[in-house]
Amino acid sequence: MSKIQLLSPQLANQIAAGEVVERPASVVKELMENSLDAGASRIDLDVEQGGIKLLRLRDDGRGIPREDLELALSRHATSKIQALEDLEAVASLGFRGEALASISSVSRLKLVSKTSDQDSGWEVRAEGRDMATIVTPAPHGQGTTVEVRDLFFNTPARRKFLRTEKTEYRHLEEVVRRLALSRFDVGFQLSHNGKAIYQMRPASSELERERRLSLLLGSSFIEHALVLDMQAEASGLRLFGWVSQPTHSRSQPDQQYFFVNGRIIRDKVVTHAVRQAYQDVLYQGRHPAFVLYLTLDPALVDVNVHPTKHEVRFRESRLVHDFIFRSLHRAIADMRPGDDLAAHQPQGVEQASGAQAAMPGAHASSQDHYEQRRMPLYQSSYQNSYQSPYQKSGAPSSSAVRDQISGYGRLYPEVPGGEVSPGAAQASSLMSSQLSPAMTTMGASDPEQVPPLGFAVAQLHGVYVLAQNEVGLVLVDMHAAHERIVYEKMKISLAEDRLRSQPLLVPLSVAVSSREADLAEQQPELFHRLGFELQRMGDETLVVRQVPVFLSKADVAQLIRDVLADMIVFGESRRIEQHIDELLGTMACHGAVRANRQLSLAEMNALLRDMEQTERSGQCNHGRPTWVQLGMNELDKLFMRGQ
Repeated sequence: MSKIQLLSPQLANQIAAGEVVERPASVVKELMENSLDAGASRIDLDVEQGGIKLLRLRDDGRGIPREDLELALSRHATSKIQALEDLEAVASLGFRGEALASISSVSRLKLVSKTSDQDSGWEVRAEGRDMATIVTPAPHGQGTTVEVRDLFFNTPARRKFLRTEKTEYRHLEEVVRRLALSRFDVGFQLSHNGKAIYQMRPASSELERERRLSLLLGSSFIEHALVLDMQAEASGLRLFGWVSQPTHSRSQPDQQYFFVNGRIIRDKVVTHAVRQAYQDVLYQGRHPAFVLYLTLDPALVDVNVHPTKHEVRFRESRLVHDFIFRSLHRAIADMRPGDDLAAHQPQGVEQASGAQAAMPGAHASSQDHYEQRRMPLYQSSYQNSYQSPYQKSGAPSSSAVRDQISGYGRLYPEVPGGEVSPGAAQASSLMSSQLSPAMTTMGASDPEQVPPLGFAVAQLHGVYVLAQNEVGLVLVDMHAAHERIVYEKMKISLAEDRLRSQPLLVPLSVAVSSREADLAEQQPELFHRLGFELQRMGDETLVVRQVPVFLSKADVAQLIRDVLADMIVFGESRRIEQHIDELLGTMACHGAVRANRQLSLAEMNALLRDMEQTERSGQCNHGRPTWVQLGMNELDKLFMRGQ
């Protein structure tokens, strides 16, 4: 072993670069965050060979004074914090003062900057281990330009771990995408090998923000997303952004962006809360898509827990977890069939129908589309105060309703001689009698208002219900839809009637850690509410004396351990509810209407009305879709109408 000695500044910076600079994308992240902290309203980024050969970033921020240029390349030099108290409520993206020093130690760096009170810009250069800096005048507008060439040119061991140009550029582009989603008020431009990739202007209106989302995440995301804005006034928490409908799930979690006070993060508390909120509506192996923003007091979140600042630590993790879960869970439950029709609704002519509504150019403004998809503002009580989606769409004329009712009769053949067959008369009478009660059930003020899922017209092979609404054709999987309806009714019934418990003939002893035993002893009301009776019998022993009837055959000991482990890590647990929900889901599946059962029009329409009133009715208990909408535009394309 050698004698202990101080590392040289150059070597120390290169070691630090291993934490900060992993690849070109890491450099882009640090430089763009510095630009945003400097108040830039526009950031231009030029890249060559995936960022390995060249990264050139220019912003129009405040700039760096001439006397601070050399210091800016020094390690632990920053203008963002001055004392330990500042670290407890960091409002900037960067604060460590390591980025420029680390980048300059493994590349050829040139920095040119000008402030508003300077007559000209100033340039400083640094190349790898040399680290000797010279400041010279240079023409430049207000702001800063940073040029990074030949990344890892002096550290071959690091350079050989870089991937192909395509892979490195993909990581770099993802960084730009994340920052562009975090700051809609800033314009971004990205070019790769001389080709313009993104040119995004600042987005101030909701319409412009959705355009940026469509550019970065694809039009499909914004077409199937709902706008959320939820807040808890007592705690100062606010959650807003865009969340996809469960039917627009993905095979990978590649469109999940969560920002805390403008900083994108990966946090196990947040991930767990989102996964719990979607658990009851996603098909196995699928992932939701969302762009969500959480704002809270900076003093309630610690951002100084990881060199890359991707991870944070909430001081009240249980409060944050509960708020995110309850907000998303309520929002997903409030999605109704009427919310899905905005993407299919033909616009441009007042209540147009048929091929006329599908004519090119017949579209409403995107702002109107945004308002149709916007979710309500929730207060701390999480009360749902939004207008029923059935009351949003305009009511059709009375003649349109009469035509629709008579259309059901035309499904049956006429009796020779021009008389209406008994079947036709029965269908027309049935639909007329159902129209008013159905509207009363929906709570609509207009008795002639057509409901979102319309009215049933036929049943296909005893499996699917075909219905007609204002948009076009609705296809319903009757078993899946009825399964969700039965499931939700069982959950409501169970919630209204406290879980019944049964005493164990022989009390069950469960070995836990002393910390878990303390937690169980401190929160007996939680387990009591869920139907358990626990008693502490030692430092590391719990005794279960009563269990819910639904879970009499479950592995109770393992369930108790899992619940306590979740409470320690996330602040709460829903494992018991999930086990009960799984059992209810199985019961609902067996109790739902089976395939090949012939339903009358009355039964089919009753099913449609129940779907419109039932939470999460867009998916069955297993996460599969229960209904799909085919608009007139889509139907016209199938038959090449208008082409």
